[in-house]
Amino acid sequence: MRKLLAEFFGTYWLVFGGCGSALFAAGIPDLGIGFAGVSLAFGLTVLTMAYAVGHISGGHFNPAVTLGLWAGGRFEAKDILPYILSQCVGAIAAAGTLFFILSGKDGFAIDNTKAGAFASNGFDAFSPQGYSMTAAFTAEFVLTLFFLLIILGATDKLANGKFAGVAIGLGLTLIHLISIPITNTSVNPARSLSQAVFAGGEPLSQVWLFWAAPILGAIVAGFIYKNLLQDKS
Repeated sequence: MRKLLAEFFGTYWLVFGGCGSALFAAGIPDLGIGFAGVSLAFGLTVLTMAYAVGHISGGHFNPAVTLGLWAGGRFEAKDILPYILSQCVGAIAAAGTLFFILSGKDGFAIDNTKAGAFASNGFDAFSPQGYSMTAAFTAEFVLTLFFLLIILGATDKLANGKFAGVAIGLGLTLIHLISIPITNTSVNPARSLSQAVFAGGEPLSQVWLFWAAPILGAIVAGFIYKNLLQDKS
């Protein structure tokens, strides 16, 4: 139960901090934090929670990470479903909190006919810069693959584990710097689901891609690291 609570709170913080920065602070004229600020916010959520609760649950906060660690031989199959459920509940709870806060602003409404509605992910007309489904799938697959390689390498028994959280947090920051214009950046199915549930409409109908591509990328990364990169001596 402690592990599941850690995953709940870690994923909650990731969505609240990352998506919250996009919703509250990114678009303010002259003073807004923009894409770079949102990218840093997502990285900081993972970095801070990796040190806060990572020692309890392993600090996944992401269904793709859980499955990638399983593929890499670092996580037991019996714990996959409880972890993913905890992550999704935490993400949706955070999205609910964001919705409640935003509802306190006059004129608030989610326009789910536009890209990035309620910080949702999307492709084609729902990509921030109009990238196709194929382009979005490729970006999410490749970026999640490299995110898992960073995680698996930084947490390897031969690595300096004290700095794993820094490497992982900066890795997620870089991923967002690359891909916010493409998909609004997912690499995390729970994060995508939570925002799409509240946005509804086309963002919700497109959420399948933001489960399939990150999970496939993570699993491929797990097998690559386990079989090609890991020192087995």
